[in-house]
Amino acid sequence: MPAPAADTTGAPARVRATGPILVFGGPYGNLEATSALLDAAARRGIAPDHIVCTGDVTAYCADPQPVVDRIRRAGLHVVMGNCEESLAATADDCGCGFDAGSACAALSEQWYAYTDRHLDAPSRAWFATLPRAIILDIAGVTLRVIHGGVRRINRFVFASDEAAIAEELADIPEDGVIGGHCGLPFTRALDGRLWHNPGVIGLPANDGTPRVWFSVISPRPGGLEIEPVALAYDHAAAAARMRASGLP
Repeated sequence: MPAPAADTTGAPARVRATGPILVFGGPYGNLEATSALLDAAARRGIAPDHIVCTGDVTAYCADPQPVVDRIRRAGLHVVMGNCEESLAATADDCGCGFDAGSACAALSEQWYAYTDRHLDAPSRAWFATLPRAIILDIAGVTLRVIHGGVRRINRFVFASDEAAIAEELADIPEDGVIGGHCGLPFTRALDGRLWHNPGVIGLPANDGTPRVWFSVISPRPGGLEIEPVALAYDHAAAAARMRASGLP
């Protein structure tokens, strides 16, 4: 049976930032993009303890184990996503919340089975230890980093759904949320509070280009600056690895 959707309101981890924070989501087993992301952080002088991932370390792409190994060696902060939850529990599916019969559901059956076969026990044990939320303190602002929704790990929250954003923000005391899961980068301000999704690095953002996205959040006088950053990587090599592995 699928693992139950997690309640992300349990005791969160805490990160106190003294400088810019790099936030990103969904490496999805894409080793080329993960390597490019870590190289970009190094060029900007952002240390691993100032890097936060919104979860789904493994998913669509061909290198789940190398990506887990690379991220664990790097020592950055990772929130549990539905993929980590399901793989840790050896669930029957990814728990992504896709509509039955959709193209996304059909694709997930294939990549989840592949990832399940290519992931070792220590990685699953690490997934089980990941926090379901991280409270990020930066420049006097507190942000709750989660995967999907505040109470449901696999809730899709899109920029266009103001009612969903308002409902989610009403559930927390922090100044805003950094979320993932939907895969699309966006920033919304609502009644003086923030919802920011940095996007994912494992797959393009459906914008007609092969680029992927992350964000850098920097303290500024009177608040924060959010810089969306497009990331180029060897997408042709990543695609070739997927084809060679029999992935769609």
